[in-house]
Amino acid sequence: MRGFLSLITCFAILQNVRGWREFSRGRSKGGNLGLPGGDDLVRGEHEKVTTEWFTQYLDHSSPTDSRTWKQRYFVNDQYVNQRRDVAFLMIGGEGEASIQWMTKGAWINYAKKFNAICFQLEHRYYGKSHPTADLSTENLQYLTSEQALADIAYFIEEMNVKYELSPNVKWIAFGGSYPGSLAAWVRQRYPHLVYGSMAASGPLLAEINFSEYFTVVYNDLKGTGGDKCVSAVKQAFYQVDLLTRHMVGQRNLDKLFVLCDSIAGTTSSSEDIANLFETLNGHFAETAQYNKDNRMSKVPNNITLDTLCNIMVNDKLGPEVNRLAAVNDLMMKRNNQTCLDYKYDKMISDMRNVSWGSEVSEGGRQWYYQTCTEFGFCQTTDAKPQVFGDKNDLDFYIKQCSDVFGPKFDLTTLQRGVKRTNTLYGALNTPVTNVIFVQGSYDPWHVLGVNRSKKLSPAVYIEAAAHCANMYPPSENDTQALRQARVQIQEFIGNLLKSA
Repeated sequence: MRGFLSLITCFAILQNVRGWREFSRGRSKGGNLGLPGGDDLVRGEHEKVTTEWFTQYLDHSSPTDSRTWKQRYFVNDQYVNQRRDVAFLMIGGEGEASIQWMTKGAWINYAKKFNAICFQLEHRYYGKSHPTADLSTENLQYLTSEQALADIAYFIEEMNVKYELSPNVKWIAFGGSYPGSLAAWVRQRYPHLVYGSMAASGPLLAEINFSEYFTVVYNDLKGTGGDKCVSAVKQAFYQVDLLTRHMVGQRNLDKLFVLCDSIAGTTSSSEDIANLFETLNGHFAETAQYNKDNRMSKVPNNITLDTLCNIMVNDKLGPEVNRLAAVNDLMMKRNNQTCLDYKYDKMISDMRNVSWGSEVSEGGRQWYYQTCTEFGFCQTTDAKPQVFGDKNDLDFYIKQCSDVFGPKFDLTTLQRGVKRTNTLYGALNTPVTNVIFVQGSYDPWHVLGVNRSKKLSPAVYIEAAAHCANMYPPSENDTQALRQARVQIQEFIGNLLKSA
């Protein structure tokens, strides 16, 4: 048995050796909302959480389609009182739902205060919630935000009955990242079922060319390490570009960045080079997006923008490209990678795997589909000022959509899909009420979110805060701005529950 377990462990590690990157299209492997960090769980707390399955319709848009599937959800009823008139729902997103969120996180603190029964509903096509036999492009037509919102509506109606909730129960939805958008939209579409929402880091504006993403990353780096840091990063990517152009330079790149496939002496496509650049600039993007949050992180868990800037300005490491290689080495060690896979065709081949047992079934293929059909979110390096090179343009991202899902998934299809999304939900002009929008200044996604308060839907903008920072358990390292935001959110929920 010990040998068998060792074999499994080795296989799991090898999966990362030549697997697709850990951070892609602004999404971390496993989803954008990490696991809640903070103090260890009280022993036995998880035993009070139950895992259940809900019979859900496959296609809510067709009353003649009676096909169903089983959707996973978690329940924690240890805080609810006899009135059973407050229900909290954490909306699952672009990754597997975690039972750890059922006993930890800011929303659990609110549940204890307001005596709420807590539910977490896993998003269709993610985690263990498999509506179809596989992830074929034909089957993924049922993976839309509209279908996910209808899932929530049917789920709430059933839970009201199953758990004998009060006829006057008030449901408050919680979501971070893409589920932050869903939290706002479910209140907008189903106000008779959802009384209010907390929407953290939700990109309500669908946008094809999301070039502002790297503008925020640039500003984050400059705010952390000044002109010296951003200048070093810019010079490093310039040097990588030069090294790709000749044999000696290519051999240096092989060694510096521990490439899985040699770039020297081979015919590397422009897509290969662009893929290499996206992987390298992703190190800075991921760190900026999650800078100094309180999620349960990989080891080492203290990689921040300060860490990266300190490396990039350290001239003892050699020229800037060597410093970038040191950043890459740090991130590879954290991700248990023994080499850097930059081959475009390999990535596309991985993404075409439709099996639920594939590595990309954790959410990579599904999120690609949603961005290629509904949202865009192509994080190009088009905007100025730019320090990450010019390899990742819009054509690079549109080509990925066509190569993974077929020629119909082109720019025209995406333009139509993004326009439809913004028309359906109202983008940043959504007329929704009883929603508190929360954004962090470090987070590049805040550009596509609501940052201005309206009378019945306040917006909280937290300086020096990361993606979904307010959702994690409080920490002694929280800034005063983050502490104040937590108070505002609690007061908002309290006022909703007091209202008629």
